[in-house]
Amino acid sequence: MKDEKHISLERNLSLFDAITIVIGMVIGSGIFFKPSIVFKNAGSPFLGVLAWAVGGLITMASGLTIAEIASAIPKTGGVFVYIKELYGERLAFLFGWVQSVIYTPGAIAALAIVLVTQITAFIPLSNIHQKLLAMFFLVFVSFLNIVSSKLGSKIQGIVTIAKLLPIAIIIILGFLKGTATGDVKILETTSSLTGFGAAMLGTLWAYDGWVSVGNMAGELKNPKKDLPKSIILGLSLTIIVYVLINIALVKILPMDLIISSEKPASDAAVVLFGATGSKFISIGILISIFGALNGYIMTGVRIPYAMAREGLTPFSKFFGKIDKRFGTPLNAFLIEIGLACLYVLSGSFNMLTDLVMFALWIFFTMTVAGIFILRKKFKHLERGYKVPLYPIIPLIGIIGSLYILVSTLITNTSYAVYSVIITLTGIPVYSYLKKHRNNKGSNAA
Repeated sequence: MKDEKHISLERNLSLFDAITIVIGMVIGSGIFFKPSIVFKNAGSPFLGVLAWAVGGLITMASGLTIAEIASAIPKTGGVFVYIKELYGERLAFLFGWVQSVIYTPGAIAALAIVLVTQITAFIPLSNIHQKLLAMFFLVFVSFLNIVSSKLGSKIQGIVTIAKLLPIAIIIILGFLKGTATGDVKILETTSSLTGFGAAMLGTLWAYDGWVSVGNMAGELKNPKKDLPKSIILGLSLTIIVYVLINIALVKILPMDLIISSEKPASDAAVVLFGATGSKFISIGILISIFGALNGYIMTGVRIPYAMAREGLTPFSKFFGKIDKRFGTPLNAFLIEIGLACLYVLSGSFNMLTDLVMFALWIFFTMTVAGIFILRKKFKHLERGYKVPLYPIIPLIGIIGSLYILVSTLITNTSYAVYSVIITLTGIPVYSYLKKHRNNKGSNAA
């Protein structure tokens, strides 16, 4: 009989499962709402589509780079583990601290509320009923993932295919039936360099989320090969979808309508399908958000679980435990969903996630830059993949990440400062946990 400490998560996820995690976490509600902001900043149809393509290529550069790190360090916990191995335990703890206590529960709380808000398009709900339904979805989706990580991944696969269907229909019909005059082949010069930069920044946010597939490394059947493949294939498909649907929107809708609309995809569906078009897209948005919620819950809890296994959380033995019945980190689910429900009730989720995004992008940039440490200090680690055109590709990814950091620092300085302060509050927590762990080790000796 295995010692409880040595019980590990089951390796039952395939390459397809990993790809659907990547796509499902990137393609959320943003594709339905972001185009108006991107095209407005870009100033022309051509530059708007180009911004989506360039943002995708920068994201792919980061993906190609982190894919090598993931292949060399294929452990549950993703970025937390990469930072721990490449930069040390203290910085890894600070990332995990912000991710587990604020970002993950805040993000899934926000997704649950957005999901319920979309439901109000079909069923009117009061504010309190919306919060109760949001908490129901949090508990329900968590239950599905607690029962089996394989079940959670199957749901992700089904939902990902379902969310791509309405997008594919808009793309196909847009190319076949679109009659708008906005020609993406015409290069207009009305956009300044600053405007294009702002448009590209919007697309970079829309591509966020893919790196979380690394959190599931300990449950992939062949992580050394499948992690790089899932990142590269998942991001490639996402870039194609983003570029094509934006070209389709330009073909379906006049440029001024795209810029002024809060929901250009819904407006395009109305043009294609009549009055029922907006309902069609509303269902697509519901499916899309549900998929993102499932993905964030499934991958997010693996970080506090990985931290607990390293003794880097209070009650580490409890939160690092794998339930014998289901083979999943039940207790880590409980803490994350408990926090998410508190955030739903307080209504503070958007503010909290916004406050820590700057710090998380610092850690993400460090992770991309970690390829240089990996190549120099960890040559002995076996890997099934190496980033092509090294060091050019990693440098492109780093420049893109730095662009987001500098833009945030300039446009939202106070949030950037608060983000760093909140992150640094983890230092005394880390010191206490380390001291407690050392005392425990001394007593055991």
